[in-house]
Amino acid sequence: MQRAMITDVADYFRDGCGRCDRFATPDCSARFWAQGLAELRALSLAVGLTETAKWGHPTYMFAGRKIAIFGARRGDMRLTFFNAALLRDPEGVLEKQGPNTQTPDMICFRSSSEVAEKAPIITAYLTEAMGYASAGILPKKTPREVEMPPELIEALDFDPDLAEAFAALTPGRQKSWAFHLNTTQNPATRFARIARARGKILAGKGALER
Repeated sequence: MQRAMITDVADYFRDGCGRCDRFATPDCSARFWAQGLAELRALSLAVGLTETAKWGHPTYMFAGRKIAIFGARRGDMRLTFFNAALLRDPEGVLEKQGPNTQTPDMICFRSSSEVAEKAPIITAYLTEAMGYASAGILPKKTPREVEMPPELIEALDFDPDLAEAFAALTPGRQKSWAFHLNTTQNPATRFARIARARGKILAGKGALER
């Protein structure tokens, strides 16, 4: 049975995202990475970002735009940037998050101590992203083999397991999900459909399959 994702960002830092049965247990990845996540949170708030919860994870906003989101897995912790194609990445620290990610969009941490080590870089990259948001600058759209709604792209970029499963689908099954989501223009409805579809996608099924 799928758990309900948290909607209060404070719950994430205390108990995790709510997506699995490890929620609010000592085995939760968010608890394992508590120190590093707390340091990332402090850096994000220090540069003036506004904190909220989306997809069950801490998300940071500026000028009405999503700037970055946090995630913790068993083996690493991630700071993922939205509109990462705009970032210059002079330090070469950005990595691709999954097979459907078109550009490197995350800083991946294999130990909590890396946050302090990379603090100046993190601050600089967040500040650069905030500047683009303030100026209303968006990256140029790149054609994709499968035209997908932006909500699905965001979900795939942030959820590596979902991204891997989606990439393994046949082109026809991928298109079926894009068509299914594109029958509505409401972002909230699309995100709700993606959440309900996750199990079927992980099972290798298209939108019309039972």
